Amino acid sequence: MPEALWISFAFALGLLVKGAGLPPLVGYLAAGFLLSGLSDVSGLTIEATDALTHIAHLGVLLLLFTVGLKLKLRSIVSREVIGGSLLHFGITCAVFTPGLYLLMDLQWQTAFMLAIALSFSSTVLAAKVLESKRELRAFHGRVAIGILIMQDLIALAVMSLAAGQTPSQWALIVFGLPLLRPLLYRLLDASGHDELLILLGLLVALVLGGYGFESVGLSAELGALVFGAMLSNHPRSQELSKSLWSVKEMFLVGFFLQIGIGGLPDSQALAFALVAALVLPLKGILFFFLLLAFRLRARSSFLSALALTNYSEFGLIVASVALPEWLVPLAISVAISFVISAPLNRFAHVIYERFGSGLSDFETQKHHPDEQPLSLGNTRVLIMGMGRTGTAAYDWVSRQEPELMGLDSDPAKASKHQKEGRNVVFADAEDASFWNGLHMPEVHSVILALGDIEGKLIAARMLRKLGFRGYIVAHTMYDDEAHQIREAGANEAYLTMNETGVALASHIISRASDHSE
Repeated sequence: MPEALWISFAFALGLLVKGAGLPPLVGYLAAGFLLSGLSDVSGLTIEATDALTHIAHLGVLLLLFTVGLKLKLRSIVSREVIGGSLLHFGITCAVFTPGLYLLMDLQWQTAFMLAIALSFSSTVLAAKVLESKRELRAFHGRVAIGILIMQDLIALAVMSLAAGQTPSQWALIVFGLPLLRPLLYRLLDASGHDELLILLGLLVALVLGGYGFESVGLSAELGALVFGAMLSNHPRSQELSKSLWSVKEMFLVGFFLQIGIGGLPDSQALAFALVAALVLPLKGILFFFLLLAFRLRARSSFLSALALTNYSEFGLIVASVALPEWLVPLAISVAISFVISAPLNRFAHVIYERFGSGLSDFETQKHHPDEQPLSLGNTRVLIMGMGRTGTAAYDWVSRQEPELMGLDSDPAKASKHQKEGRNVVFADAEDASFWNGLHMPEVHSVILALGDIEGKLIAARMLRKLGFRGYIVAHTMYDDEAHQIREAGANEAYLTMNETGVALASHIISRASDHSE
């Protein structure tokens, strides 16, 4: 059975590359190529079946639907996102098109479409890298995701034009889709948190969005994105996105397998991928200087640019519509870019700490409003990270100490706390420029309630480097991390679950003593 081979090869090579610290989809592409080579050597007929093609299409639709769920206007309506994405797209196409035309001896139209495909960055890789480091809500993470969403919209427009579909007169119905939003919201509210939520997502993405748009002569991909965007402002949109994550990833395995099974790369494909790999740094450099031009600090520009220094699975999706004969060369280019980008992003903060002083020389005199210096004034207790733990700590301390401030790298979360009456401001504690502009003359205690270990280590080190002699306390899940936090400069690091157990036990003891009295 071909399905047994697909699953076996995809799992084995996906696990292998994951062990090497690379995204599993590199393994899925390799599995497809290996299956294609096995077919040539053994004489067996291993090819993409209708089932695999259908699964691959569903994976693309679900990917676009989940992108739509993140499509909030406030995340893309900013100068650095719109300007940075459009300028990068225009400059890349203007440079790559004549370069590919001359180097690869291609037709102008083919060179232009390839340049478009190479201009996009990977939504999947960047989102996974930023999420693993808990930086999706940090300033540089929001900029990177905003640019990726803009690129996805550009890719969708290119696909629609390249497909050359003529809409029917029924396509005008789509202008009435906003009327469906209240019904979709009610269905989402009523679907609960289990399998009905997943089924609702599949229904909306594949049936209403994909099949619905296709039946009136519009792009199925456009339909999936539009219906995702219609639900993006619902409070449970991110829960829906997370519930569909594994389903989408499973179907996308079929997409990458389909590309590999399509045939082994020839010398031209390998030459193209090599050229694409050699010019990949130029992509990141261009992003870095464009973001600097929009008044971002060097650190934010560097981290955003590094997350975007790769080629995109959306380039493959565009090629599947406009340039199917170039799918294999582009697939190899994407895989190589992931091999380069993944480890660089893992050590992004370390790299910047080493070269940051030189990169900061390129900053403009004026800085973005989200990156201005911060003065804590009369604040005596500072809480870094205003999630559940930080919020609980804030509410407890506020009963004894009025001069209290919370910091969080998510501006929406900071705004929510402000509306609830807490003194919380936006600040990214992992940003070296934040520490350089920080004034905290009255602070005597700091609570590190940041979500990730790296943020706590950086905060503890920087506080001591600034000469802070007060008390620093943190929480963590693991003994080894507690030891690292203390070594970085914290006075104490408590184990979260231990403290929870102690708190529960204290309630029992308190209740027992009350009854005894």
